[in-house]
Amino acid sequence: MKSHAHEGPRSGSVESFGPPVDFALQTIAIAQFEVRKLLRDPTEVFTRSVQPTLWLLVFGQVFVRTRAIPTGALGYLDFMTPGVLAQSVLFTSIFYGIAIIWERDLGILQKMLVTPAYRGALVLGKAASAAARALAQTVIIYAVALALRIHLRFDPLAILGIALAIVLGSALFSTFSLVIACIVKTRERFMGIGQVLTMPLFFASNAIYPLDMMPDWLKVVARGNPLTYLVDALRSLMVVGSHTVFGYGVDLAVQLVSLVALLLVASRLYPKVAT
Repeated sequence: MKSHAHEGPRSGSVESFGPPVDFALQTIAIAQFEVRKLLRDPTEVFTRSVQPTLWLLVFGQVFVRTRAIPTGALGYLDFMTPGVLAQSVLFTSIFYGIAIIWERDLGILQKMLVTPAYRGALVLGKAASAAARALAQTVIIYAVALALRIHLRFDPLAILGIALAIVLGSALFSTFSLVIACIVKTRERFMGIGQVLTMPLFFASNAIYPLDMMPDWLKVVARGNPLTYLVDALRSLMVVGSHTVFGYGVDLAVQLVSLVALLLVASRLYPKVAT
């Protein structure tokens, strides 16, 4: 019997407006469902904001005094703040896949998979909800940065670019998280792998020190790390006097290509996590 695991809506099962519109509507529906969970428990946003806040208040304050990391015309806290924001996006998104395992154990995932919705819409909708969480945390990090007198940009185009970068970055890493969840299938293994991946991704990037400080082998790793391009975009858009190293086009292209590739993989693996 032919499998319908990766097909979209079947004709006659639901009202259809055409594949592109159906895909968009299904994505929005899934995202709304996930965001409602956040609205019912908004304390999650604040608890997840504790770690990046401590990075700014403790780690950043110590390294400002040591002056061990050359950051050019930028003060170290100014240089570090976009990296901490990117870290917040990474750490929130990379553990997002554990929710998929919970949904499978509770039987929710199986119910979603028997609907005629596009599998890609299910994946992208969850990625979009992760972006909503990341944007909520961004407001808190901005408030802390203002209290520390970080020289932030507030012109509308910069704010719009920051929001776009955060949405894209959180969607990328949450989809990566979902791929991991589809492969390992147990909470214990997922947590172990997530913890193993987050710190190398963070430290093998330009989040807390510039690429020029890295040894040659680490520069190669950092240039293959999508987080590096997220930090580069955020730093140039967020901090007064900062400039992009790779260019906005490259930053956007690397993240977008990585996201599309992961969405294709996750769409194929997603139905298998229910088994």
